[in-house]
Amino acid sequence: MHAHMPLIVTLAAALGLSLVFGFLCSRLGLPALVGYLLAGVVLGPHTPGFVADVDLATQLAEIGVMLLMFGVGLHFSIGELLRVRRIAIPGAVVQMAVATLLGAGLALWWGWSLAGALVFGISLSVASTVVLLRALESRGLLETQNGRIAVGWLIVEDLAMVLVLVLLPALVELAAGRRAGSDDSLWLTLAQTLLAVAAFVALMLLVGRRVLPWLLWQIGKTGSRELFTLAVIAVAVGIAYGASALFGVSVALGAFFAGLVLRESDFSQRAAEQSLPFRDAFAVLFFVSVGMLFDPGVLLQRPGQVLAVTLIIMVGKSLAAAALVLAFRYPLNAALTVSVSLAQIGEFSFILVALGGSLGVLPVEASSLVVAGALLSIALNPLLFSAVEPARQWILRRSAVARRLEARDDPLAELPMSTDRRYLARQVVLVGYGAVGRGIAAALAARDVPFIVVEQNRERVEALRAEGVPAVSGDAADPMVLVQAHIAEAGLLVVAASESTDVRPMIQTARTLNPAIPVVVRAPNAEEAELLLAEGARKAVHAKGALADAMLRDVLEALGPRS
Repeated sequence: MHAHMPLIVTLAAALGLSLVFGFLCSRLGLPALVGYLLAGVVLGPHTPGFVADVDLATQLAEIGVMLLMFGVGLHFSIGELLRVRRIAIPGAVVQMAVATLLGAGLALWWGWSLAGALVFGISLSVASTVVLLRALESRGLLETQNGRIAVGWLIVEDLAMVLVLVLLPALVELAAGRRAGSDDSLWLTLAQTLLAVAAFVALMLLVGRRVLPWLLWQIGKTGSRELFTLAVIAVAVGIAYGASALFGVSVALGAFFAGLVLRESDFSQRAAEQSLPFRDAFAVLFFVSVGMLFDPGVLLQRPGQVLAVTLIIMVGKSLAAAALVLAFRYPLNAALTVSVSLAQIGEFSFILVALGGSLGVLPVEASSLVVAGALLSIALNPLLFSAVEPARQWILRRSAVARRLEARDDPLAELPMSTDRRYLARQVVLVGYGAVGRGIAAALAARDVPFIVVEQNRERVEALRAEGVPAVSGDAADPMVLVQAHIAEAGLLVVAASESTDVRPMIQTARTLNPAIPVVVRAPNAEEAELLLAEGARKAVHAKGALADAMLRDVLEALGPRS
């Protein structure tokens, strides 16, 4: 009776079931994304009962891909990547290579083609942007050094996957052409593909970054919220479609660059906020469509293959990531946190498997295996996060090698012997060298006040030392780090780091070693500021309070003296 409105039926069923399963998963402590995938399984052709329109769901999923990639572009930060580039870039490349080889080797053992095995291996090598960011944010790790490494790592993986999505169709065609004996024409096709991508990127960077912000500015001047939202969505979908129709570029790359261009404008935050409901809704439809591809029978028919895929995702990737982080002389806690963060797969894996299936290089069961691996890894990921600290303590108790790694000499963890003596008495100990910390450091330097920086980002510490600024690498919540900063002789402790979870131990350590030292801290809100004042801080500054004070001063100055 609803044959004349399949779109409405598909939307109602997909969104309604996603709400129910997403809510149940959230109550069970699982990511809602697991519920969306399960909703797709229920609506798919491989389970009994109502079957949604697969073709319509696939088209809606394409919009979801566009808006997901648009969101990735809006949040892509070259600055975040550059801060941790020395570990994130080589780490992500090597870890993806290891996971790809493991997955491809497994697929070749199953008798798949080389092209299919490589696509399958790559799909297991990249973590989910949605899952990772939400997991770090929910645990307060997003702004920590470990969180920054994981996010930088993910950015490199995302860029690599964008490149794979662009080149895969041409490479598959090239492989087929080799078998047909027409190498020259297909190499020409590959070159044309790369030129088309280069032309699109150049157009976006040279023209788009000027035209799109101007367009949003003109629409923003109307004061219409719905027009601005409409413009953002039209830009994302329109550029994605135009990139595909005019340049032969994937819709994913087109949407990514639309977001990337807008990120550099003054409208990036507003565009992200107002497009978020649409991105979330269509992202749900994307995950539902992926779930519809999953055949639950694979769990009974191929349990060994499902287990092998899950082990590659959760064990193979994690061990490779942990080994790489330790190789870069980061502590065990960082290695465990980063490896757990990457121990799952998600949206890029689904996009790649769908593309591989449409190109005919992947067998039918590939999508079910990848979705099964995603479901299991995403569902178990919160448990892995909870086990990080117990696992660290257990490893340190049982392994002498781990204890040596944790306690090994680190040249950045202590001040050089050549440090000027004036920095070792009555100096300011400045914890955190982000935007706020840099401003404080510049003010201190302008007044010729000696200071020592304590910072978890090793690259920043190396850069500061190269500039002649005394700096120590480490977590200031560790008493030994503050000891290395000579807190016992310091005249002031300033905590400018954005993360405040470990501020209390910093204050306690400072007061134990230097009872009279005044402490100024940065707090996330008024409530936290009051708690920190009660802990012994002389002053606790939070953003809203500082903004209110600054505006009040400006208002009083504008009013002038009372007559």
